[in-house]
Amino acid sequence: MADEKPKEGVKTENNDHINLKVAGQDGSVVQFKIKRHTPLSKLMKAYCERQGLIVCQIGGSR
Repeated sequence: MADEKPKEGVKTENNDHINLKVAGQDGSVVQFKIKRHTPLSKLMKAYCERQGLIVCQIGGSR
């Protein structure tokens, strides 16, 4: 496994940012670009501000 080559089209750089897509129940998708050390609570607050929700109103069901 250690000698495997990276797949084509996959970035192997050590980036400081993560691109996330948050899908709402209504099918809307909101994209975020956050740093690796950013707490997810900050992401949840930003999502709620954009959607006009309160943090306790959103859930983590799949």
